[in-house]
Amino acid sequence: MSDSEHYDPLSPRRPRVTKDAQERRMPRGLVIRLIAYLVVGHVIAAFLYLLFMVAGAE
Repeated sequence: MSDSEHYDPLSPRRPRVTKDAQERRMPRGLVIRLIAYLVVGHVIAAFLYLLFMVAGAE
């Protein structure tokens, strides 16, 4: 039997989603969290750097 015997032209075509395609993409929430943590981490690091620069200038 082939797939052409079960083909129905009137049924809506559903895209085939494979597990590999889902594993390649990172979830959107994870990407947003990652970017937020990177930005916040750099802001804290810059603040600490500024504190050490001010303390060392005296």
